[in-house]
Formats: sequence, structure tokens, C-alpha cells
Amino acid sequence: MTKLIPLADLFGNPQRIEPAISPDGTQLAWIAPHGGVLNVWAAPVSGGDGDGVDWAAARVVTDDSDRGIRTFTWAHDGRHLLYLQDTGGNENWRLFDVDLVTKERRDLTPFDDVQARILATDRKFPDDVLVELNRDNPQLHDVYRLNLVTGELVREVQNPGFLAWVADASLEVRAAFAPHPDGGLDLMVRGSAAEDWKPLLSIPAEDSLTTSPVSFSADGGSLLALSSAGADTSRLVRLDLATGAAEVLAADPEADITDVRLHPDTLEPQIVTVLKDRSQYLVLDRSVAPDLEAIRALHPGDPFFLNGDDADATWLVGFTNDAGSVTYFSYDRPSRTGRRLFEARPELAQYRLASMEPFSFTARDGLVVHGYATFPADGRRSGLPAVLNVHGGPWARDVWGYHPEAQWLANRGYLCIQVNFRGSTGYGKAFVNAGDREWGGRMQDDLSDAVAFAVGQGWADPERVAIYGGSYGGYAALAGATFTPDLFCCAVDIVGPSNLKTLIETIPPYWAPMVSQFHRRVGNPDQDAAFLWSRSPLSAASSIRIPMLIAQGANDPRVKQAESEQIVAAMSAAGVEHEYLLFPDEGHGFAKPENRLRFYAAADRFLARHLGGRAEED
Repeated sequence: MTKLIPLADLFGNPQRIEPAISPDGTQLAWIAPHGGVLNVWAAPVSGGDGDGVDWAAARVVTDDSDRGIRTFTWAHDGRHLLYLQDTGGNENWRLFDVDLVTKERRDLTPFDDVQARILATDRKFPDDVLVELNRDNPQLHDVYRLNLVTGELVREVQNPGFLAWVADASLEVRAAFAPHPDGGLDLMVRGSAAEDWKPLLSIPAEDSLTTSPVSFSADGGSLLALSSAGADTSRLVRLDLATGAAEVLAADPEADITDVRLHPDTLEPQIVTVLKDRSQYLVLDRSVAPDLEAIRALHPGDPFFLNGDDADATWLVGFTNDAGSVTYFSYDRPSRTGRRLFEARPELAQYRLASMEPFSFTARDGLVVHGYATFPADGRRSGLPAVLNVHGGPWARDVWGYHPEAQWLANRGYLCIQVNFRGSTGYGKAFVNAGDREWGGRMQDDLSDAVAFAVGQGWADPERVAIYGGSYGGYAALAGATFTPDLFCCAVDIVGPSNLKTLIETIPPYWAPMVSQFHRRVGNPDQDAAFLWSRSPLSAASSIRIPMLIAQGANDPRVKQAESEQIVAAMSAAGVEHEYLLFPDEGHGFAKPENRLRFYAAADRFLARHLGGRAEED
């Protein structure tokens, strides 16, 4: 029998993650626990033997004692580290920094009920950061220039109703997206900060989820973007700002381009990533072809590019692997050699992890749907208890690589099924648009058809299939329990909405510019109230007859606490077996390790009880 992996090794704090090298290449920073809370650490890059980092001189440089720091970046002065933090999961992010010379720490945006976002930094302006703040209007983010020397914030652009901003290499905001009521967008541009905005390109609603900016050119005369205009999949194009003409630089007919690596000085694209069953790479700059070849030889997983120094001599690269935790390398371009820095979770090496296998099937209406199956590592492949693990978004997708929930479920003896149902991104605009107004409809049918496929292959026991997910996946779990009550034997819902009308009516104020996307792709509460109610699990709560586990963060700004509590109340009134976990210090998901472990321990026991698998207490 496969050795049981402790929940703490899968869902507790990682040992180290997110390495980032300083602009001058002399320091490495990363996130690691300090006192049980994730903080930022730094150490000198010493060169010489080994991995080139003086780990003995490592020191923690931030002092978070609550939720932990999950992302940070170097300022281009090489002296300040910038990071965002909220309170209790409310997503009102504040921008903080730490001065590595003086050790001073500052709250750079000390405003209540305001959300800060980092828009841009640039090496030519090492003391400046462009920051977005919804300080004057909670629905709209204006752009401010932050001076890291003085801490002064000066508003540079007032938002007239735009959805997103793009700054050029001179840290001038010169492009933006203006939403249409029908879900489309206008790409707005201007020649300089002193000029008026003008529309450059109208993006139809069908292309809105498969179009996004990448970067201005170094001279500011063109804009790189990912766009599906004139094609099904999202291609890398160069838009001439004077004429609006688009030049296609890279494309794949089967899948969207998902990532672009740029030269740090010229801002020309070098490598693009196309995400299919696994990542594929297209080299646009032949000078880096030997680098990609050398990087791919370092590790069998799929590489992803993190950052590099200003000299473009050192690249930091991570590798995702289905049967092992993420591993990070430092790659030296002059010598074309790599040094292994660390694994995120080295403790997993002592366990037998499972492989993640791509599969596809044809849905009931003929659409081809892709997914991943993770079987128990002991070799069992038939008649298994199964968990349909539904991704959130829904405008996102599951990918190949290390997935802690897939490993947890497979280790407990379950088949983990992950499905990129219609509406998922990455497979072109026709596939993502096929999910419009299909919450609880054909999107849910794809999930049901995936179960039928797994059963038909002999993989899954039809009497022991659970549905599990968070956010949209939580909605799908509730929909599975209400709309197809005979298909699943139990369900787990994490921060999932139960009433689509109230979900859309209570979105965070700063989502207001993109509410037209919800109206187009889910429904408009003012016009489609009956339709939204028919697709809301709460409307069919009386159909629930399977045990349910529901978990909710009290401070969730996206899916309010009421979304969980109204379905819990309906189950209580009907006498349906259920367990409800409310986390008073969490939002849309569980940031604190003690809360994550509490949830997964409950889910571990719940699934073992209803699927016949193993749990950590066994």
C-alpha cells in the first residue's frame, strides 16, 4: 500500500518558493516561512561552487505575522522589495516595501477600504513605481506615481471608466481598455500623457477573453498583444499605434499562446509558450534557441520563466512536474549552465507521487473536451472511487504539472478527474464562448459526460463518484448535487455561489467595469432573473440528497458568506447530511496554513467516509 502523505506536506507552508534575483544580480530573494508565516528572505549571490547562493547569510527581511506574503517584486533600484497584503482576505491590498539597506518597512498606501495594484516599474526609473488605487471611486482605479525615496504618491491619470491600463517603457500610461455594454472592448491609446485618448481597435465580445496586452515596444510606436481577432486561437501580434495594423508574430491553430518572454532592453519577443496537454515553446529570437535547449535539459518538467537580472546574464526558471514539487534553477546564459536552487516541497521526495495523464472525450453535443486523470500511484486503474475536481474561474483551465489536490486524492486511493469544460480558456475563442450562458447547462453537462467517460473506460466506480471544487468549482459541486443528484455520492463546495443573481449583484465594486462580461456570459440580473434562478443551485436545493461539505471565508469579497449560508439553511431545513466550515479570518480561499489544514483534514475524513478511501487519521 502506498505510504500516506501527511496533509501538512501537501498543504502546509512550502519550504521555499518564488525566487527573484536583484536587478544587479548580487542578491536572491524568495518566500519562506518565518515563525510559521510566509515572509520574504534574501541572501547574497556569491558565485563559485554549488548553487551560487550564500544560504548561511540568508535573513528574513519582512515581518508579516498573520496571513503571509504570497507575492513580491524587486524595485529597479535593487534596494527595495515591494509586496501586497490585505486584511483577513478582504482583497483591499495595501502596498508595502522594505529597504534592504536600512531595514525600514513602510505601508506605502495606508488607506482603508482601498485596493492597490502595482502597474509598472522600469529600470530607467529605478525610484518610481506606477500604482493603481481606487481611492476616489471604489469602482475605478486611478494611476499614481510612487516615489520610493520620499514615499510620495501623485495621481497621474484619473480613470474615466477604463477596465485596465498599459504603461510604456517611459512609465507613461498610454494604452487602456474601455468596456462595452455588450462585453466587447475598445483599445484606447494616446501618443503621450498630454494627449487625449483615442480608440485604436474595437474588440468584439467574442474576442474579449482571448485578447490581452503584453508590452509596448521599446520606442513606444507599437504594442504587443495576444489577440484572437481574425482567428480562433489567441496569437501574438504587433499593433501599429499609428495605423492599427496588426502583424502576426506567432500562432498555433490548436491552442492559445499563454506566455511571452521579452528581451529586457529591446522588449522584443524571444520565446512564446503554447499550452496544450503540456507546454510547448516557439522561439522567435534565434539567439536564445541554445538557451531554451540548455534549460530544457536541466529537468524533465515543463519550464516557466520567472525573472532575470538587468544584464540579462542570469535567468531564473521554474519547472513544474506532475510527480514532484516545483523545482527552481538559476540559469547562466554566458556558460549556458544551470544551477539547482531549491524545491518548493523537498519533503515530498520520500513519497511515491502519481503521474497526471491527459485525456479527451466527445461531449454529448459533439464538442471535444480535454482533461487530466491522476490515478493512485500503486497502479490501480479500474473500478476506483473517483473525485471530479472542478477548476475555478470558470475562465481559467487545469494544466499539467504538480497539483497538490490531485496528489492528495490519488494518494488516498481515488481517481482524480480534472476537466477543461467549455468556457475554460486556452483552447481558442470558440471553446471559451461555448460556455456563454451555460453555467448549470452545457458546462455542467461536460462534467457529467466526463464522469460517464471515466466510468465507460472502466476507471471509475459509478456508485462512488464525488464532485469537488472551489469558486466556480464550488458552484459546479452545488449544481451537481442539485441538478444531477443521482450522479454523485457526495459533494464538497469551497466558496461556491448558490444564487447567480445575488452573486452578480454583490460583486466587489472594483469589478464594476467588467460586469458586462458577467451579463454576457452568465446573465443579467435585471433582464434574466428567471433564467439565473433556474441555473442557481439554491432553486433546486430540495433535490439534494447526498452528503455535503461546504467551506466559506467570512470576508470573501467575491462570493459572499450568504451564498454558502442560504444553501446550508436549505439543507438544514430538509434534514440533508452536511458539514459547514466558516473561517472568520479568510476570504476567497484559505491563505493561512492552519485554516488550510483544518479544511483538508475535514475533507479528508469526509471523502474517506463516503468513498471508502483512506484519511490521515487511519
